[in-house]
Amino acid sequence: MLYPLAAGAAAVNLFFLFLVLQAIGLRALTPIESIIGGIILGVPFAWISGKWMHGLIKQAEDDA
Repeated sequence: MLYPLAAGAAAVNLFFLFLVLQAIGLRALTPIESIIGGIILGVPFAWISGKWMHGLIKQAEDDA
C-alpha cells in the first residue's frame, strides 16, 4: 500500500537531486527518467518505510 507514495517521492527526489548535481557537471534527469527511477526505487523505499512504521506501531502498543 505504501508503494505509490514511495515511488512518487523517489521520483521527485531523484529529479531535484539531479537538478542540484548540475552544479558539479552532471546532467539533469528528464521527468521520464525520474519516473522510471522512482518506479525502480519505490520497492525498497516502501519496504523500509513499512518496517519503520511497523516499529512505531509496536512501540505505541508497548507504551499503552
